Amino acid sequence: MTQAHDLAARFGPALDTRPEALAASARDFGHLVRETPLGVLRPESVAGITKLLEFTGPRGIPVSVYGGGHSMYGQGQAGGGVVLDLRPMSRIGDVADGRVTVGAGVSWREVLAATLPHGLTPPVLTDYLGASVGGVLSAGGLGGAAHRHGLVADQVLELEVVTGAGEHRVCSPDRDPALFHAVLAGLGQCAVIVTATLRLVPAPARVRRYCLFSTDLARYLADQRTLAEEPRFGYLEGQARPAEQGGWQYMTEAVAPHTDGLAPDDRALLDGLSHDPATVETTDLSYAEFVHRVDTDEAVLTETGEWLHPHPWLNLLLPHDRAASVVRAVLADPAFQDLRDTGLVLLYPLLSGPLRAPLFRRPTGTVLHLFALLRTTPPDRPGTAEAMVAANHRAYDLARSEGGVAYPVNALAMTAADWREHFGSGWQAFAEAKKRHDPHHILARGHGLRF
Repeated sequence: MTQAHDLAARFGPALDTRPEALAASARDFGHLVRETPLGVLRPESVAGITKLLEFTGPRGIPVSVYGGGHSMYGQGQAGGGVVLDLRPMSRIGDVADGRVTVGAGVSWREVLAATLPHGLTPPVLTDYLGASVGGVLSAGGLGGAAHRHGLVADQVLELEVVTGAGEHRVCSPDRDPALFHAVLAGLGQCAVIVTATLRLVPAPARVRRYCLFSTDLARYLADQRTLAEEPRFGYLEGQARPAEQGGWQYMTEAVAPHTDGLAPDDRALLDGLSHDPATVETTDLSYAEFVHRVDTDEAVLTETGEWLHPHPWLNLLLPHDRAASVVRAVLADPAFQDLRDTGLVLLYPLLSGPLRAPLFRRPTGTVLHLFALLRTTPPDRPGTAEAMVAANHRAYDLARSEGGVAYPVNALAMTAADWREHFGSGWQAFAEAKKRHDPHHILARGHGLRF
């Protein structure tokens, strides 16, 4: 019997094999890779996940997990295998004692809908709230509060998982810590996240958002380092934006809460920085308005159709002392000139110390910068997407030569050698965890790891 027949015989109508379901699972946000599965399973309980992995493992049938469908390059697809759609298990528990337990298929937008009525929020959020909890935790999760609190994954108190071997386990920093640390930022290689218990902190009622502009990259990066290392702002991001005469300007986005109903002290917060004071933009927002600010962009891009175009995105982490040279070189590369007309360039600092997940790779040094090139490809230009992906690899190679690493959620084909270099001294322990928890190597093959 073929694997398709084996699956049909075992799971019957619970396995969705309708052409439209298979086509939907062969797509992701990147719209660059298309791998059609044999079926889609939507379990209602942990038992359904365990049953699938116990069956597929010995037969070598690939399994991937679908949450928000926000992967860039087929990482969540399972060609010739089974896509595990966790959305039917998108449950959210009670918000109590500064924590909440949520299903892996829950979006961060749904998490906030449950926590904000209690005046609470996760300490770190990604900018895009439509991503799933499980997907973000598998990557690590970066956001504007990461310089203070670390990764989104660093806020997890406990995980409920099913390993690739079909074992239902609960793990935490104190209970089965080896498995816990192999799952967080582990790219889905060892286990399927079922639920996560998240730490919560008080959410401010209101915030003040500052946009600070500079035309000097070196001064911009120095200011960003200062703001990351000093306790002025709880949220800190930034962008490179096209300037007139073909240059670039740099915008720091810094956000401070209205503490105890008092407005922030602008003068104290901005003292000593080298931005142009005549161009400062200041906006007061409710916290809910601020965290949902990307929702409006998504709605506009969905209406225009651009949200469904290919997205050959690239995210790099650069050491502070080499960031300027890499940024200048990439932004001057003709292959990235489309960023002057469309797309978005993120450039903001992180501190290495708060980034605790062992599998999350970062450059050496205490300060690093996220450099994200978020591009969209017009679907009516054949070959453009492929050229952009090739340019991504050149930028990645340049970053590596300067001590940078990839934040591995990219439209970037990484070889076995690339992955070994990426994980460096942590590779052997990661490979041993993979062998122990996913002995048949069926999970998350879309990342292209080869152990």
